[in-house]
Amino acid sequence: MSLFIAILGLAFLILVHEAGHFFASLAVGLRPRRFYIGFPPAIAKTTRKGIEYAIGAIPLGGFVTIPGMHRPIPHDAERRFSRAVEDAPVLGGSVDRVKRSLEGDDLTSAEHAVDDFEEALREQSVSPVARASAEKGIIELRDALGADAYWKAPTWKRLVAIGAGPVANIALAIVLFTFLFMTVAGQATRTVETVAPELATGVASPAQSVGLQAGDRIVAIDGKPVKADEIAATIGDSGGKKLTLTVRRDGEELTLGPVAPQLVDDRYRLGFGLEGAGLGFFPAFGHAVKVTGIVSKEIVKSLGRLVTGSGRNEVSSPIGITRASSDAVERGADSYLWVLGLISLSLALLNLLPLLPLDGGHILFTLIEGARGRFLRREIYERVSMVGLAVVLLLFFVGLSNDIGKLS
Repeated sequence: MSLFIAILGLAFLILVHEAGHFFASLAVGLRPRRFYIGFPPAIAKTTRKGIEYAIGAIPLGGFVTIPGMHRPIPHDAERRFSRAVEDAPVLGGSVDRVKRSLEGDDLTSAEHAVDDFEEALREQSVSPVARASAEKGIIELRDALGADAYWKAPTWKRLVAIGAGPVANIALAIVLFTFLFMTVAGQATRTVETVAPELATGVASPAQSVGLQAGDRIVAIDGKPVKADEIAATIGDSGGKKLTLTVRRDGEELTLGPVAPQLVDDRYRLGFGLEGAGLGFFPAFGHAVKVTGIVSKEIVKSLGRLVTGSGRNEVSSPIGITRASSDAVERGADSYLWVLGLISLSLALLNLLPLLPLDGGHILFTLIEGARGRFLRREIYERVSMVGLAVVLLLFFVGLSNDIGKLS
């Protein structure tokens, strides 16, 4: 069940990302053609105002089709219409007119030529595969030649449509963090909420070994009274020296220990968690924004370390991410929401990398084209996309090898 919830959470993050693209595109007049919850084949779909809404059979995220992402070129017609021409050579003349119009950058003539090809295709007998390819090509070319094509839009509209996906994930992370700061993570109390059974495999946690219990209220460490926000720092700064805890339990004061904290993730810990008290909305929102900034900075640093070769072990694949999410589910809703927010933030920053076909790559190329005042050749897009795909696949396999190593 925890694994199922973790997978649904990841699918939800992807869906939020695509919804950002969808609604932003609608807002700036770049009308999407399809919005899928899940991936094809569709198990239910409907078309409203020219947009196909569907629920896919594969319930992992979703996708949005924005018309005319790239300026059309003659190869688009060749790629989609060649099979139909092989079956019915008489269509070759119509296809040549489409290609010549695109080659000469005569977009109006290209639209008319596509119409002529469609009419000629209706009269010919071609294989189902050839017809399906040709019909898909007609739709793609009309989208690319239409007034609401993405590549024709002003620079600011393109930036809004593409940037909205990562922004939606960042906004979701802030919403989740704000909720947590308003409920359980705003400020610490002195009341123990959880006691970890162990911090190292096979070894009881220090807190467990001295009999600390959930509900105990910590009043002093080594005989010195402590405030709620001083407890973690006092233990962390102990240097591993044995400590005693004075706690109030059922109206009585008890002294537990002495016991030595264990060094875990470069910090000394006893192995317990404190109850949290919520903040008001505005303080919680402020804390959420601050945490988002801190985490984003650390994620960018980790990407920088990856470039230098020292951050390889920090990369994780969907397997590792799902596993971490599943573990968080088992620790409780609060932990899961924290992890979900962190993954949402990571997804946003990964997509902002200046690599095609990631959103960051489209943003970079849009800015370059806006500054130049003219479009980059399609060949440049395709070559850079091959490099970007190679980098993304490399990251995936590095993360996969890390996760498999952890499982073994």
